Amino acid sequence: MSLTLLNVVVAVFIAICFVGANAAYLVWCERKGAGLYQRRPGPMENGPWGLLQPPIDGVKLMTKQLLIPGGVDKALFMVAPVLAMFPALISFVTIPFSSNIVAHSIDVGVLMIFAFAALGSMSLLVAGWGSRNKYSMISSVRAVSQTVAYEIPLMITTITVILISGSLNLTDIVQQQLGGFWSWNIWPLQKQVGFNLLMPISFLILFVCSVAETNRAPFDLGEAESELVAGFHTEYSSMGFGLFFMGEYANIVIGACLTTILFLGGWACPIGDLGFFPFNHNVGWFLLKIYLIIFVFIWIRWTFPRTTIYGLLNLSWKYLIPISLFNLLLTAGLLKVF
Repeated sequence: MSLTLLNVVVAVFIAICFVGANAAYLVWCERKGAGLYQRRPGPMENGPWGLLQPPIDGVKLMTKQLLIPGGVDKALFMVAPVLAMFPALISFVTIPFSSNIVAHSIDVGVLMIFAFAALGSMSLLVAGWGSRNKYSMISSVRAVSQTVAYEIPLMITTITVILISGSLNLTDIVQQQLGGFWSWNIWPLQKQVGFNLLMPISFLILFVCSVAETNRAPFDLGEAESELVAGFHTEYSSMGFGLFFMGEYANIVIGACLTTILFLGGWACPIGDLGFFPFNHNVGWFLLKIYLIIFVFIWIRWTFPRTTIYGLLNLSWKYLIPISLFNLLLTAGLLKVF
């Protein structure tokens, strides 16, 4: 038991370092990507290609004073940033980066990630309620309605993959996709379900829900600067804002990891294991896939305009949920036949 606890503590420490590095340099990638799409250079001054800009920004955030406005609920105000960051860190404990790089393989790993994701979404409500700010309150209401709307198709699509794999263990789900690209769950031809043309659509549903769950543009209605100043973190400064910031990027990485594990074969090589580097199953393929997905996250943010709150909710309730439910029933029927 003590050894398991030590493994979890070490894993959480490594996750903190991983999340911090990702939050710092994904921001650099985002700013460079924005510059590319808007035909400007982006950060250039600090270090070669602006690579020293992220640590300088981090030092600036940590040295600023944490201000608590008058009239706020101090307990809720202080606990909200921790709620935004803590669940994301714990979720990394059960994510398998390869067959032997996982802090603690849990038989219900999928349920654990969804449980902590729901806890993380509560931080937005707590932040808005505790800030005593009308813009933050409107933002938190939007964020909760968005989370409820998009967690339903996200979970239905995940249940579809669980039916195909027969396991809630993330490692087991990947192990069944190690035969090459044609054995990945995104591919319509599979031994378990025969010919299911909706599997690529299920992948798109999961990806869209991941974008919405992480409050990324064009679904960032909770942080709409033109309407709500900065949304739920309007009153936050210093590392209070920094924890929300890191939590958002940690959730982006978790969403990319979950998409890769459920549909893209995890650490599997696309052409099957040939037994020699780099054409064997290893952590490099997993990292390549998740960062390609994150690149698409950035690409979407700087390409599409922000939608309206009604368009956001209608997309889920009118389209994504019915399609995901139909795919679930179709998958169950095909499993019964085959």
